[in-house]
Amino acid sequence: MPFPEVRPRRLRRTPALRRLVAETTLAVDDLVAPLFVKQGITEPEPVTSMPGVFQHTLESVRKEVRALSDLGVPAVILFGIPLAKDAVGSGADAPDGIVAEALRTLRDEVGDSVVLMADTCLDEFTDHGHCGVLTAGGEVDNDATLDRYASIAIAQADAGADVIAPSGMMDGQVAAIRIALDQSGHQDALVLAYAAKYASALYGPFREAAECPPAFGDRRSYQMDPRNTREALTETALDVDEGADMVMVKPALAYLDVIAAVRGSFDVPVAAYHVSGEYAMLKAAAERGWIDGTAVALEHLVSIKRAGADFILTYLAREVAELLG
Repeated sequence: MPFPEVRPRRLRRTPALRRLVAETTLAVDDLVAPLFVKQGITEPEPVTSMPGVFQHTLESVRKEVRALSDLGVPAVILFGIPLAKDAVGSGADAPDGIVAEALRTLRDEVGDSVVLMADTCLDEFTDHGHCGVLTAGGEVDNDATLDRYASIAIAQADAGADVIAPSGMMDGQVAAIRIALDQSGHQDALVLAYAAKYASALYGPFREAAECPPAFGDRRSYQMDPRNTREALTETALDVDEGADMVMVKPALAYLDVIAAVRGSFDVPVAAYHVSGEYAMLKAAAERGWIDGTAVALEHLVSIKRAGADFILTYLAREVAELLG
């Protein structure tokens, strides 16, 4: 008796069938919205290279997070742009700094209904644009930078951050932050480590939005080489051993293999950052009519989930939440 004909297309015949057997789903619960908040402005200012993205005032960021909460988006991550910068990034941990003020404003607005994450780095706050304190020779001083990160983490937790997200790729940053948080009474604050952050060419629009291009040199001595995968697993293992509650791969689309490798090797939640350049390219092509922007946006985010990310930091969060809602 011959075998019956195998027809996989049966499972794709109708939209309902496709939904029923879908292996990967994208939901509002998977989204984290990155937001920029700037000191000294009175109206939100659009980011030229990122259509739909703004540098917010305290009032406009409050309204934006309220809208995101109403759409069901579970988390936001804040990036601050101070009025003044200096060599050590003093504004990053100032009690009256822009991130601390924004965190307090948002905690009052949304309570515990939205997870408040804070980027824990120095590049937005230093006059040289690097992610750490510099030596006399102009190199990033790893250990001196750890002291700054610890102080910033405490200030952010004091202001209401649920999640501290160190992005500088300094050796030992997670341990330094975890110890500082525990010793300052913030044992419940989580650490989301940028465990595999690559020295990518896709960060240009972010650097416009956060006003943090390096004044000299680049960040290749501390961010990861795009050619390496095994190193990402080493970096992630170190962060997990040091106490990271969650880990991140950044960027996302160009590093789906890294996301999959991290997901397959570790049991902690894995995040992926759909970065500014990935967003800007999509928007530019859609504006020219070269692609269906909505369809491509959803395809990109589903691919990141399919690779193994538990949640995605994306500038598409609000519009995708509106679509999925």
